[in-house]
Amino acid sequence: MTHESTAVGLASAYSNATTASGDWWRDAVIYQVYVRSFADSDGDGIGDLRGVRSRLPHLARLGVDAVWLTPFYVSPQADGGYDVADYRAVDPLFGDLADADELVRAAHELGLRVIVDVVPNHTSEQHPWFRAALAGEPGARERYLFRRGRGADGSLPPNDWESIFGGPAWTRVADGDWYLHLFAPEQPDLDWTHPEVTAEFDSVLRFWLDLGVDGFRIDVAHGMVKADGLPDIGRGAQATLIGTEPLPFFDQDGVHEIHRAWRRLLDSYESRRIGVAEAWAPSSERLALYVRPDELHQAFNFRFLTCPWDPEAMRTVIDESLSATTAVGAPTTWVLSNHDVVRHVTRYGGGRQGLARARAAALLMLALPGSAYLYQGEELGLPEVTDLPPESRQDPAFRRGRPQPPAPTPGIIAPREGEPPALPQAAAGAAPEPQLAPQAQGHTGPEAQAGPGPEDRGCCGPQADSGPAPEPQLAPQAQGHTGPEAGVGPRPQAAAGAGPEADGGAGQTADPRTAPEAEGQDGLRDGCRVPIPWDGPEPPYGFGPAGSWLPQPPAWAGLSVAAQTGDPHSTLELYRAALELRRAMPGLGAPGAGPSPDPCGMRWLPAPDGVLLFTRPGFACTLNTRPDPVELPAPGRPVLSSAPVDTDGRTVRLPPDSCTWWAF
Repeated sequence: MTHESTAVGLASAYSNATTASGDWWRDAVIYQVYVRSFADSDGDGIGDLRGVRSRLPHLARLGVDAVWLTPFYVSPQADGGYDVADYRAVDPLFGDLADADELVRAAHELGLRVIVDVVPNHTSEQHPWFRAALAGEPGARERYLFRRGRGADGSLPPNDWESIFGGPAWTRVADGDWYLHLFAPEQPDLDWTHPEVTAEFDSVLRFWLDLGVDGFRIDVAHGMVKADGLPDIGRGAQATLIGTEPLPFFDQDGVHEIHRAWRRLLDSYESRRIGVAEAWAPSSERLALYVRPDELHQAFNFRFLTCPWDPEAMRTVIDESLSATTAVGAPTTWVLSNHDVVRHVTRYGGGRQGLARARAAALLMLALPGSAYLYQGEELGLPEVTDLPPESRQDPAFRRGRPQPPAPTPGIIAPREGEPPALPQAAAGAAPEPQLAPQAQGHTGPEAQAGPGPEDRGCCGPQADSGPAPEPQLAPQAQGHTGPEAGVGPRPQAAAGAGPEADGGAGQTADPRTAPEAEGQDGLRDGCRVPIPWDGPEPPYGFGPAGSWLPQPPAWAGLSVAAQTGDPHSTLELYRAALELRRAMPGLGAPGAGPSPDPCGMRWLPAPDGVLLFTRPGFACTLNTRPDPVELPAPGRPVLSSAPVDTDGRTVRLPPDSCTWWAF
């Protein structure tokens, strides 16, 4: 008997224990909206807040609990808005403050919470504070990290720190002083020992909390405090050490006092406003310090994002992550993709294989205790776009690896020839979160979620095969309706599962990590930011009235929301079914939900090589990472699968690269 259904009919019978409680964030599914690429309301080709508001019903129907918005503040856009010039105003590119207010109200009416980015490690070079510092206003430089240079004439940087974007982390100004920028020169680091900095960000947080937002994603939450004396590191390629070794500019103990103060501020508001850390730490135990009871509510779990397609590695990351957060009474977060990493369909190999693994990984992630983050478009099974023309690229790291005409801010000395080349690292605001895509299918649905097959891949690079793929499935008794409707750190240098089959676009086979367009940086942040398709046979696929700021591939017509809606084999319907089941089954979601001797409500069971099998109260999950089917005793009744599952009730034949949910 083959199970292959995607509708869920259990939500009326059960509700998740924490949904009705104040601790909504402990098992929330949060959807990341990259505002520039979500929906354009005015036809300028750039997504905006009104566009986001118009598409909120899609998120409500998808079944997420909250929306995280990337920065929409006034900014020169040197780094996609993570260079903020005014923290209390909306950039005209995205609308105005009234649009932000209306978006928050509309989201709340649909039962969605709203989380916004805050960028406290650095400002824009166009921020009034930094302009005053360059102008020589008394005391203005004390808000930033200005230092005299080394050497007899001060012509050498104050220390050997490197920018995450490559080159020195210091830029010299006209009077000879140097200022620190861990990211682009347009993003000067603040000095968090200065009381005006602390007071300013308290005021900024209150401004947005008073407007009604439900929390903040804190960019570079591990970076605001630097080691005393700014000591040398003594080695190069420093960005590759982030998250693996102690560094004097990241994860200093002093950041925790800042987060404790912010927790007190958040707790002073009603309705459980939350703080989410984009933090990199050398170990799970260090990361757990950010979510102690008196600090932030969540921290991104990048170890899960960078984990390869390997069952032993996955189990190790899951166990260590749960152990570390359980020790401090916090939930674990899980994420597969975001605006700074290669989409997981492509990371897992691209084509049919990448799509199948991505769908399976999505079900694995949503079955684990804690909170999950989805990146816009992963519910459509979008692959990375690897063949963007260089003239359309806007990632500052991409440009920093090529000769560019200098356009420095007045008072700043342009970089000299011969500076170290750019390192292939993530940018400010980037939280390396490689993540699993929503497609683990094996279906023939019209959305052709995988896009063109190996012999007919389109310009968007590694796509899933348009032929039969694993089908999302639900038990027949669960049918009836489709249910109610998303850091900075090292990016994986080798994408998990990526191989030569990953298409480089234009019908050619290429490794996106070494393609010519990746020269000078990892080259792929623009590729995950291409505006998503909503409907229609050709670009911009309903993104807006005109074009889009990055070109969309022709093959994406079959991946649009409209094309996938109602198709029981589509990745979109797989996500909708999974999110409804996650709410419906009492054993899913929050740590400790339901009776279990394990504090996480989860227990591993023996399984064949290449297979993971764990249970939670009334629930089991199987993940087959092997390229061939595996037979084992059926752990229960199948309720959802990323690919067709054959079972006679006693044994089950698990398809390759698939995940199945079971009830018992």
